[in-house]
Amino acid sequence: MKTLLLGVTLGLAAALSFALKEEDITGTWYVKAVVTDKDLPEEKRPRKVSPVTVTALDHGDLEATFTFMRNDRCFQKKILMRKTEEPGKFSTYGGRKLIYLQELPGREHYIFYCKDQRHGGLFRMGELMGRNPDTNLEALEEFKKLVQRKGLSEGNIFMPLQMGSCVPEH
Repeated sequence: MKTLLLGVTLGLAAALSFALKEEDITGTWYVKAVVTDKDLPEEKRPRKVSPVTVTALDHGDLEATFTFMRNDRCFQKKILMRKTEEPGKFSTYGGRKLIYLQELPGREHYIFYCKDQRHGGLFRMGELMGRNPDTNLEALEEFKKLVQRKGLSEGNIFMPLQMGSCVPEH
């Protein structure tokens, strides 16, 4: 009986700590830095980015919403991130893309690391996201360490300008 109670208690504690982490990711996030495994030409890099709003859905899934400008028109994009069995790992676009969320301790920053299977190849991208638009040098250093661990080039890191959300036309 004690073993069962201990197991239930530990399971509940783990579920609560995971639920708290899920709540930590919801809200507004600002893109601080971006890296890709391809050397993107300047004209292909997003110059300005809007804040990203992350919303918790049923079953641990998340939805990321942001706006962007293209040809002087505002568009809104929503990405459904389905929870997987592995904590911090989500799938999108029918499993073609995998997104890994890594919290940076005590810094109110997360790293969103994405692997995308497209056209028979693998495309990798990472984003340093923060709760406010200000630059945080400690978080940027942690991001650079992740870039190195993932075998990406620090020379491919760029820092887009922050813009407010635009209002999409319907």
